[in-house]
Amino acid sequence: MFAGLNATDEHTNIGTESHVVFDTQHHLALDVYRPTDAEHAPIVVFFYGGDWMRGKRQWYRFAGAALAAHGVIAVIPDYRKYPKVKMDGFMQDAAHAVAWTRDHAEQIGGDPQDIFLMGHSAGGQIAALLATDSKWLRANGMQPGDLAGFIGLAGVYDFTPIEAKEKDMIGMFGKTLAEQRRAQPVSFVHGTEPPMLLLHGTADHEVDPSNSKSLAQVMQANHQDVTLKLYRGVGHSALLFSMSRPMRGHAPTLDDVLAFIHAHGKGPSNNRLPSSSSLRRQEVLFQQRSWSSSALARQELEASGFLPLQE
Repeated sequence: MFAGLNATDEHTNIGTESHVVFDTQHHLALDVYRPTDAEHAPIVVFFYGGDWMRGKRQWYRFAGAALAAHGVIAVIPDYRKYPKVKMDGFMQDAAHAVAWTRDHAEQIGGDPQDIFLMGHSAGGQIAALLATDSKWLRANGMQPGDLAGFIGLAGVYDFTPIEAKEKDMIGMFGKTLAEQRRAQPVSFVHGTEPPMLLLHGTADHEVDPSNSKSLAQVMQANHQDVTLKLYRGVGHSALLFSMSRPMRGHAPTLDDVLAFIHAHGKGPSNNRLPSSSSLRRQEVLFQQRSWSSSALARQELEASGFLPLQE
């Protein structure tokens, strides 16, 4: 399914650096997607989902390329998974990836003051916890306030108490309520968080939209900058897949992400991000040129159950 999406991603004026090792001790690497003319560009560090147990950074090339094609550098790191590590392990990995991005921002054409965190599903929990619980970034000489913003796609933010049947979640987050609360971002919103964009589909049957609503409510209660958008009829995977060219008409995910970066970015290159209207014009041209490859990718996703079959 990921191969179908990646086969239709953007290639023009994009530079890619693959398998950049950021943690030699744990053999962890990341991929960088950037505009070839990037200079002081905003950066998004994207954490993918997979129940904290599976996934590879290479699968998400379509997301990295989509951002890079529209003026944003994308850094997609791997992290260790459960049961090899528990929460502290993958959170430390994620924090190291963000610190690497800060330290190498200018080298890859970005701005160290213009770093956004973004995550989908379990990756949303990881990124949101970095943006709320200061202990993780502090260990790397940073703090949540250093971030330009957090973008959550169907993230897991408010999930305690964990049901006894969820053995894996209990294994990685702990048995007691106090242990479990260490893992949920809503526990750590105190009024010093970066701006947040929370996107969720109303047809999400894997991560309930109440997670995004709860985080938005806590942010609002602490007088913080937060935007919550619920996409009617959009499911869990389709929310992320709509960043790909074939699926872009299913939800305005990419448009909303770019608009948020444009509104909250600090660097000079931020003013050169394309508008939503120009994005739509580009997509119309793409659809006219590449309908067959888009249709093939859609068929693969429908067959895999990630999108409803079309009549």
